[in-house]
Amino acid sequence: MLQVGQVIHDRYQLQQKLGQNAGRQTWLAVDLETQAEPVIVKLLAFGDQVQWDDLKLFEREAQILRQLEHSRIPKYRDYFSIDDRLLWFGLVYAYIPGTSLKQLIDDGKRFSEADVRKIAIAVLKILRDLHHLNPPILHRDIKPSNLILGKDDQIYLVDFGAVQDKAAKEGVTFTVVGTYGYAPMEQFGGRAVPASDLYALGATLIHLLTGTSPADLPQRNLQIQFRDAVTLSSDFATWIDHLTHPAPEARLKSAEQALQVLAHQTELLSAAAISSEHNSTGLGIERPRNTQIKLSKSRTHLEIIIPKQKKIDAIEYAIPRSRGVPAFLLLWGTTLISGITLFIVLLIARGFWFGFHSPLGWILIGLGAIFFLFIAPWFRQTRIRFTRQQFLIEEQHFYSTTSCITGATPDIREVWRGDRCIQITSGPYRNGYRQDRIGYELTDFEQVWLVKEIRKWLKLKQE
Repeated sequence: MLQVGQVIHDRYQLQQKLGQNAGRQTWLAVDLETQAEPVIVKLLAFGDQVQWDDLKLFEREAQILRQLEHSRIPKYRDYFSIDDRLLWFGLVYAYIPGTSLKQLIDDGKRFSEADVRKIAIAVLKILRDLHHLNPPILHRDIKPSNLILGKDDQIYLVDFGAVQDKAAKEGVTFTVVGTYGYAPMEQFGGRAVPASDLYALGATLIHLLTGTSPADLPQRNLQIQFRDAVTLSSDFATWIDHLTHPAPEARLKSAEQALQVLAHQTELLSAAAISSEHNSTGLGIERPRNTQIKLSKSRTHLEIIIPKQKKIDAIEYAIPRSRGVPAFLLLWGTTLISGITLFIVLLIARGFWFGFHSPLGWILIGLGAIFFLFIAPWFRQTRIRFTRQQFLIEEQHFYSTTSCITGATPDIREVWRGDRCIQITSGPYRNGYRQDRIGYELTDFEQVWLVKEIRKWLKLKQE
């Protein structure tokens, strides 16, 4: 029986038992060889309650920590075994002064949305580094008790007892680990992928926001239902929903992607805060500088015209731009397509009055190409018109309507920013709610301003 003050492995003096479970004990101790430096000693007693899989996980944790060098993960110190009636294995790592998020919840702390965003970013940066290793390191047991808020106000990830250093492969299973409520379903099937850690993080954030364990919250189609238990922005709630989707393929794919989406939301929140600040001073919602949006309103109507030329140049008009495609490839593709088109037009033009060798024919063809590549985009626009009875969204080209969407204004339930656009939610209808999207070409500040203007005119409840 281990006791306070006992020295094990001729080096570590036990100070306080921090936890005990089925042959495992965790102690706060001091390292007598390093001037009484505080350390954490995890002990595993190999016997009736501990199986080979437990020992394999324990040894894997020691191996992983020995290899890791990360400022937000406790540093590995030692690994040893003691044969004293029972075979004890010990793992030692650096002590992180601070308090676990679980302890803070138990002490009655309630985390704001800003607090939780900050924690999410900190954990995602750790996961990004772990998942980018070769092979990737999956923690598989992220929960409030394994996240430490240090005395330096930084978040630390601890307890790698469930760590997996291989990504799941088809037909291959691993030891089933994880904590109910935080671990996704695939993990209880013996499989884990990087998105499994994202699920556990999302469940942890839900616990911080609601003060209730995710295992105690209701579920619908295996999705944790937490929105009724907390007040937070719809964007952030949707982001958490994407982290905690039951199907791994429907979640955000990586910590890097989750960080990018969250960073974009933070930029939008900053824009909204600036608009709110101007509104609170009595100056109203500030119109973004240099915007080419036309807005007119009265008690009976609201009309918005969004010119398309703002983010459409010749290349984007000829070939719709894809994310991550280099500009020189777009230019090369545009040139190739334009050349082929021009060649075909020239062949056709040979049979016309100007003839193939006519300079005037060449000039007219060139002017036509210039018009469609450089001038035509300036005549495209989106027109949105609200009346108290009806709203319509028109795509116009040369001021003629190319597409039109209509709906009943009283059916509008929400106007919000999401997925880099403005979304108008209306319904419910027989097939559920309808989502109309506008303003992909607008800046963040323009989107914030328009959302505020539309919501104000519709007299929707302010967020």
